[in-house]
Amino acid sequence: MEFQLTAPPYPSSGNFSGGAPVGVTVLGATGSIGVSTLDVIGRHPDRYRVVALTANRQVDRLLAQCRRFKPEFVVLADSDAAEQAQAHITSEGLATTVLTGIEGLETVASLEQTDQVMAAIVGAAGLRPSLAAARAGKRILLANKEALVMSGQLFIDEVRDNHAELLPIDSEHNAIFQSMPVDFDRGLDAVGVEKILLTASGGPFRTADAAQLEKVTPEQACAHPNWSMGRKISVDSATMMNKGLELIEACWLFGTTPDRIQVVIHPQSVIHSMVSYVDGSVLAQLGHPDMRTPIAHAMAWPQRMTSGVKRLDLFDVARLDFEVPDLVRFPCLRLAYEAAAEGGTAPAILNAANEIAVEEFLAGRTTFTDIPVVVETTLNKLTAVPAESLDIVLDADRAARETAQDFVKGMHA
Repeated sequence: MEFQLTAPPYPSSGNFSGGAPVGVTVLGATGSIGVSTLDVIGRHPDRYRVVALTANRQVDRLLAQCRRFKPEFVVLADSDAAEQAQAHITSEGLATTVLTGIEGLETVASLEQTDQVMAAIVGAAGLRPSLAAARAGKRILLANKEALVMSGQLFIDEVRDNHAELLPIDSEHNAIFQSMPVDFDRGLDAVGVEKILLTASGGPFRTADAAQLEKVTPEQACAHPNWSMGRKISVDSATMMNKGLELIEACWLFGTTPDRIQVVIHPQSVIHSMVSYVDGSVLAQLGHPDMRTPIAHAMAWPQRMTSGVKRLDLFDVARLDFEVPDLVRFPCLRLAYEAAAEGGTAPAILNAANEIAVEEFLAGRTTFTDIPVVVETTLNKLTAVPAESLDIVLDADRAARETAQDFVKGMHA
C-alpha cells in the first residue's frame, strides 16, 4: 500500500483566543460520540457554540439537543424524519433551519461560520461530509474512521491542499498523537519512532473459544466490557474488525505502513496506545476509558481544558495486562492487515463488506462467525484497483455491498 511518507499537516496553534466562541458542527450528534461532544461543549459555553447538528432519524433526541444548544441548522438523513423535525421546530418557534440528505450534510460541514467539524457519522455515510469539511479548510475532529479507510490518500490530499486541520478522535489514534513528537509529520524515521503499538481491549469475547463464538447473539456482541458505543462499532470491536479499521486509519494519520503497527491486546483499556522509539523508550497515554478525553483534547489542542472525565486511579487499576491477538479466532484483524498491504480499493471493499455482514448479523440473518466469512469472500471475489478518484472508491464500495449481499442471500438459499 503506497502510504505517503509524511503524516498530514497538523495545526500548530489553537483557534480560540478568548474572542468569539468557536463554531462547531457535529455530524452524528445523536450517537455516542456526538452526545459526548455536546457534553464537552456544554461545559464551555463561553468557548464553543453549536452551529449545526445532524442525525439519521432520531428526531426526539435531536430536538432535545436543539432546545438546549440552539443550532442554526439541523440535518436529518431520512426525509420523513426531517419533516417530523421541521413540524416540531416550527411549532416550538425554534430559529433552526432543517436540511436533509447528503447535500445537507455537505452544506453544514462547510459553512463559513463553522470552525470545527466533529465527523462522527458511522460508516461509509460519513465520507462525503468529511471530505466537504476538508475542502472547506475546517478543523476536522475525525471520529469516522471509514473516511480514511475508504479514501486514504484522497482524503489526506484534500486536507493538505485546502489547509484544513485533521485531529484524531478515536481514543487510540488520539493517544498515539499525544505520544508522538510535535514534528512527527517530518516522517517517523526522522523523529526516531520505531513502531506504533495500537492497543485493543479484545472485546467481550477475548477468551471465548470457537464453539462459543458460533453461538454469540447480537445482544452479547453489543455488550462491550469497557466502552459505551453504538451497536455497529460494538460488533466491530467484538470481531476485532474495529481494530483492523483503526490500523488502516493509523497508517494514513501517521504516514506509516502496516508492518510498523503492532496490535496489542490490553483488557483494562487504561493505556489507549503507545509509541516505541529507537532508543528503547516507549511513551504511552493513559486515562479513564471515556471518549470525552480525546474529544476535549482535539477541540482545545494545543491547549487543555476540562472534559468532565473521572480521574484515573492507578491504585484502583492495580494491574495492566497485555496479550498477542489471536488471528485465528479473530480473522477480521488478519483481513484488515491484508487489505492494508494490498492497498488501492481493498480497504474500501473490506469496509463495505463488513458493514453488510454486521447489518445482517444484527438483523439475525447470519451468525457472528459468518461476519469474517462474508468479508473474506467479498475480498476474494473483487479485484482491488488504485483508488485514484472518489468515484472509483464509491464504485468499489457499491460493488462490495452488492457482492456481500448476494453471498448472504446464497447462504440462505
